[in-house]
Amino acid sequence: MRRLFLPCALASALWAAPARAEESIIKNPGDHPRYGIDVEPHVLVGYGGYGLKNGTPGLGVRGTFILVENGFVPSLNNNVGLGLGIDAFLSGGAVDVPVVMQWNFFLSTHWSVFGEPGLGLEIGGRNVLHPVLAVGGRYHFTEHIALTMRLGYPTASIGVAFLL
Repeated sequence: MRRLFLPCALASALWAAPARAEESIIKNPGDHPRYGIDVEPHVLVGYGGYGLKNGTPGLGVRGTFILVENGFVPSLNNNVGLGLGIDAFLSGGAVDVPVVMQWNFFLSTHWSVFGEPGLGLEIGGRNVLHPVLAVGGRYHFTEHIALTMRLGYPTASIGVAFLL
């Protein structure tokens, strides 16, 4: 058995494909999928108050309409959109309506990151206007489907984005 180990290990090492890092595209403006709207159903956890207990689970959907390709920094691969959403929480009957600016940066073929400042309106609880601030990332399975993760105030979410 020991005599076979070295030849098998050597054959495996020679047969294996070399590992390659994904190429950075952040400095290639426009080198990302073209889409007009990003529709993202998600599950979320509310923890920011506004009538919600910490850890309140919920379901939601966000639609982001792309307004500007190669947004505020024309030398970087980015776009800017207006995001509108609705988040319904499973306990307490509260619904949150976030309105955000989403600034996307495309790092590689499969990875992008974004920031989202904006405002939200809680309905069904105290009916208050509140700040929204989040950062997130996407893993793009294809040019038009991505796993989206978001961490911010007053919620954190994970969902699937459809870039249409």
